[in-house]
Amino acid sequence: MRGDLDVAGDIKLLGGDLAELFASRTATHPAEPGTVMSLDENGTIAPSAAAYDKKVVGVIAGAGSYRPGVILDAGCGEQARPIAMVGKAYCRADASYAPIEVGDLLTASPTEGHAMKATDPSRAFGAVIGKAMAALPEGTGLLSIVVTLR
Repeated sequence: MRGDLDVAGDIKLLGGDLAELFASRTATHPAEPGTVMSLDENGTIAPSAAAYDKKVVGVIAGAGSYRPGVILDAGCGEQARPIAMVGKAYCRADASYAPIEVGDLLTASPTEGHAMKATDPSRAFGAVIGKAMAALPEGTGLLSIVVTLR
C-alpha cells in the first residue's frame, strides 16, 4: 500500500513496544524473548555477555505478556529478531550483582543475555537498556522494564 494516511483521532496499538528487526548470528539456537542483545562488528546481534556493554541494543521483544506494537525493517530475512527499542518490555535480569528496585537503571550484565542494576554511572553512559518497572531482590528472573536506551 502506498500513499498518505490521515487520522483524525488516536491510534491505539495494543502491543508493548516499538521493535526493530536485527539480523541474528544465533540462528541454530535462537535467543528467547527477553534476552539482552548486543551488536557485533558485522552489525548482527547475539546475547550480551559483558557488564556495561556499550554495544547493547535492547532486548528481544515478545517476552511475558508484552508483544511488539510496531515492528520496523521487515526485510531482514528469517534470521532476524525483533529488538524492543522503545516502550515496555520484559527483560531477563540478574540481581546477584545488586538487588534491583523499581526505577533502577539497567545495563548488560556478565550473565549472558541478562540485565543488571547499573551501579557505576561512569560506566553506564551509553550502556543503559532501560528502567526497572518492578523489583528483583535476588536471583534471576523476567523483569518488566521501560526500554530507554542511552
